[in-house]
Amino acid sequence: MPAHRLSVVVPMYNEEELARDLIDAVNNALAEYPHPWELVVVDDGSRDLTWQFLKERALEVGPHIRVVRLLRNFRQTAAMQAGIDAARGDVIVTMDGDLQNDPKDIPLLVRKLLEEDLDLVAGWRQNRQDGFFLRKLPSRMANHLIRSVSGLAFQDLGCSLKAFRTEVLRKIRLYGEMHRFIPAWMATVTSPDRMAEVAVSHYARTKGQSKYGLSRTLRVLVDLLSIHFFLRFGTRPGHFFGGLGLLVGGAGALMLAYMAVLKMMGESIGTRPLMFVGFFCLVAGLQFLTTGVLSELLMRTYFDGGRSMAYHTTTQKVLDDAEAWHVKP
Repeated sequence: MPAHRLSVVVPMYNEEELARDLIDAVNNALAEYPHPWELVVVDDGSRDLTWQFLKERALEVGPHIRVVRLLRNFRQTAAMQAGIDAARGDVIVTMDGDLQNDPKDIPLLVRKLLEEDLDLVAGWRQNRQDGFFLRKLPSRMANHLIRSVSGLAFQDLGCSLKAFRTEVLRKIRLYGEMHRFIPAWMATVTSPDRMAEVAVSHYARTKGQSKYGLSRTLRVLVDLLSIHFFLRFGTRPGHFFGGLGLLVGGAGALMLAYMAVLKMMGESIGTRPLMFVGFFCLVAGLQFLTTGVLSELLMRTYFDGGRSMAYHTTTQKVLDDAEAWHVKP
């Protein structure tokens, strides 16, 4: 592989039973990795002993294990963004902390990313070891909807095991529940032709409890509306609201013009419902146009100004040495 530095980012929340195992699994899987690497574990405000176990194990293993602690539970997307911000590698790999992904697949993804000059390589859980009704079926439905909205031909958009070129990944910011749609957001800054998918291993959870449920599917449906809007009108919201304003306002103007013709012909229009509908459509159209202007101003402010953070972290990091990397002896 071309020379590079690798950062593995793992968000964790209430995973005290897996905290030490996660560090050991990644450390063992990458022990013979031929390039410098680091592991950045983000404790997403856990209320159990996850932070303590991560800190203790990181001190035991070495300075290439870095632990970031968030002040409260900001949810997975913000935790992942915190890890991405803390990562220092040229390549970033993300994965879940439940060890259902195999860290031994990391070199496979990185090799494909670098040798084929891609910006994103996503894992595909071909033989997913999860329950059908609570995990597989909702995931298949969500993947189908996401593919329809985003136009990306990925089989498994929900797999957290992904490899990114850092300079491209940092052109987007993750908010809300956007971690499920990273390939779609990446498509706003790079070509889908520079993205690929490879089959990876998947195992059943052996410790701890899953943090996912059917409620995730409902959030996906809501997030899809945002995806649809931002992919098509993210940099030109005035076109979206302006188009609606012209359509609704134009319909209202036609209704009122028709009412005016009837009035000139001597008919009484004071009690005609169409006159009220036309009036409200005209007002709504003006409001849409005004909203479009305001949204354009907000968009320019967003791109010209600084971006706020989606999380808050402590300044304490475990063995946060600027030169601490794991290098193969």
